[in-house]
Amino acid sequence: MKDRKYLFGPVPSRRFGRSLGVDLTPYKTCSLDCVFCQLGRTTHKTVERRAYVNMEEVLSELEEWLETDGKADYITLSGSGEPTLHERFGDVLTLIREKSEIPSLLLTNGTLLYLPEVREAAALASVVKVSLSAWDQASFGWVNRPHAELRFEEFISGQKAFRKEYAGQIWMEVFLVSGMNAMRGDVSRIAALAEEIRPDRIQLNTAIRPAAEDFAVPVSEERMAELTDLFHPRAEIIAEFSKQKDLKSQANRESVLAMLRRRPCTAEQIADGFGMHLNEVSKYLGNLLSTQEIRTERKGGTVYYAAAGRTSP
Repeated sequence: MKDRKYLFGPVPSRRFGRSLGVDLTPYKTCSLDCVFCQLGRTTHKTVERRAYVNMEEVLSELEEWLETDGKADYITLSGSGEPTLHERFGDVLTLIREKSEIPSLLLTNGTLLYLPEVREAAALASVVKVSLSAWDQASFGWVNRPHAELRFEEFISGQKAFRKEYAGQIWMEVFLVSGMNAMRGDVSRIAALAEEIRPDRIQLNTAIRPAAEDFAVPVSEERMAELTDLFHPRAEIIAEFSKQKDLKSQANRESVLAMLRRRPCTAEQIADGFGMHLNEVSKYLGNLLSTQEIRTERKGGTVYYAAAGRTSP
């Protein structure tokens, strides 16, 4: 497979099938620093929109992939940070529309949708997945840890405005953390805001994979099920509680497990060792954790993964 700088996958996904990722920002460049983020803490928290990576190179890679491989269920703008921070993210969506029949998916935290130019570009996507895990400025602060310039009211008004302007599918992810935003009363407040935004689908998630902070404790599957009826439409649970294995990803999954049987590694070390993107590695690790074939241990704030039964690093 040709080594690409900005594309990764296609990655197997429960929600999106085989998804080709397009990464438009350097590692952990984001407007939020969510306590539950599976990629770790945000190292560059910003709301500045600019050309973080060379867009001509991104478009060239994508065109070449469409001509030579071109098989995926979705082409997804995601990766190492918030894709709408790139001032030309809409160019990627335009290229997909013009040169492919594969639907495009924008994975965004929604914080910049209060900007008309961001809404205009986002509307080029086939599906837009937004996020909502808080109900006011205070909860926004402790769960999502936003950039100092972000206001919760603008965050919500931007999503409402986008719903009015956008005829495509909006999916909303609600990420719940035990002890922070998962009490029924708090989830009811989130659900009330979600109903005002009117997404087509609502998906509940929790910290099954190791999160940025070790206090980001997952909510149980049973508890999640009790909360689905608060949402309209009724929420679906997307957290990877299932222990089923994806046959398409079996080879890479087994390769990662074999590496961890030899020695404990961080997610970054696994990504470097196999030339994978961190998002792709995270999916395999999540599956292996759910089957209890591997375990995690924190050392000095760093998460290591090891095969079950191995001694710690």
